[in-house]
Amino acid sequence: MAEREQLSPEEWWSTAIIDMKPGSIRYRGYAIEELIGRVGFAEMVWLMTRGELPTRPQAALLEAALVAAVDHGPQAPSIAIARMAMTCGVGINNAMASAINVLGDVHGGAGEQCVALYNDIAARLPSGDVSPAQMKAAAGAAVDELAAAGTRGGHGPRGIRVGHSQEPVLAIKPPNRRSRRPYSAMALSSVARSKSGQ
Repeated sequence: MAEREQLSPEEWWSTAIIDMKPGSIRYRGYAIEELIGRVGFAEMVWLMTRGELPTRPQAALLEAALVAAVDHGPQAPSIAIARMAMTCGVGINNAMASAINVLGDVHGGAGEQCVALYNDIAARLPSGDVSPAQMKAAAGAAVDELAAAGTRGGHGPRGIRVGHSQEPVLAIKPPNRRSRRPYSAMALSSVARSKSGQ
């Protein structure tokens, strides 16, 4: 408490995420006018949470994850709970809190498990330059280990195949038609580059 009393209000409320002054808004050091029209939503989410703009493969992977995480239809548990809460007369904040409370491994995705899978794959990759064959072998070994342990792939929208024998990790067609590589390959390339220090 004594520390708080020694700080000015500006110091107390300061953050590395945003800096606002009259006539100036900066996110993680970038002026808002530099970001608008230049970066997409996924890139902005990455910047806000990671403190730096993502590489192209990182942005593509996050965009794929955001799209795959969209739950379609009113039958989803979180949507049904939020709708029920609203019919009880509570405010939207309460309804959203109710919906968020049911998100977990079964509903809402297994994000933590996905990150663990990518970390496992990264740990299996050699240092330095990594070939597509080495990435495929590392991913295949990680998925085989999960399958041997009885872990099954989840369900998702069309276009996503988990644990397919030919594509051992999430394979999603990128929206950018110029790139024919699935997001899984982009993600693994990104992991391999970061492992080799590139």
